[in-house]
Amino acid sequence: MTSSLDLAALLCSRLCHDLLSPVGAINNGLELLSDEKDPEMRDRCLELLEQSARISADKLKFFRLAFGAAGGFGEMVPTEEARQLIGALVANNERLQLDWAVTERSLPKPAVKVLLNLAAIGLDSLVRGGTLAVGAEMRAGPSGRITEIAIRASGNRVAFDATIGQALDGTLDPAELSGRTAPAHMVHLLVAQEGGTLQAAHAPEALVLGVTMPAPDGLIG
Repeated sequence: MTSSLDLAALLCSRLCHDLLSPVGAINNGLELLSDEKDPEMRDRCLELLEQSARISADKLKFFRLAFGAAGGFGEMVPTEEARQLIGALVANNERLQLDWAVTERSLPKPAVKVLLNLAAIGLDSLVRGGTLAVGAEMRAGPSGRITEIAIRASGNRVAFDATIGQALDGTLDPAELSGRTAPAHMVHLLVAQEGGTLQAAHAPEALVLGVTMPAPDGLIG
């Protein structure tokens, strides 16, 4: 069984891995800028620095809510915040497109964390580009209100590592967890903790991830 400390360390590893490229680009750009005298090339270096800094900031904001305690300690989080975070990641890749179909103005914080992490898994699967469709709603269920989340990543030859699927359904050996699979394991823990269910289906042209979670009584989306 993976301890909370182990999971936190793995999530930190994932965060560092994702930030290594843009932060490294900033460092390289600063070195080039210090030696470059040509005005046109200096302008190009500044453009690259601005782009890398924006990507770094976008990733930090995303992971702050997806992994951490951003959004405060209230029960509900505005869905517009989640849309902006996912949209920023999509905007940084011209081969990606976001289809946002979330009907609620806010969702329970655990549901938002699940939505963000599943969206990140969907984006990672679109290695050749494609469309990420994100949907969520709260509705009445047999035993009270429930939150439904649906993520669909569609494109050419959608990739999905089997170990991520095992981490999502809780069948991956904890000893095999890594920074790559830790977010999926965290989703599994969150869904199980809330008494929800998770489904995943993968085909060459699409990856579909769905979650149903009970919503605390009295919450209004």
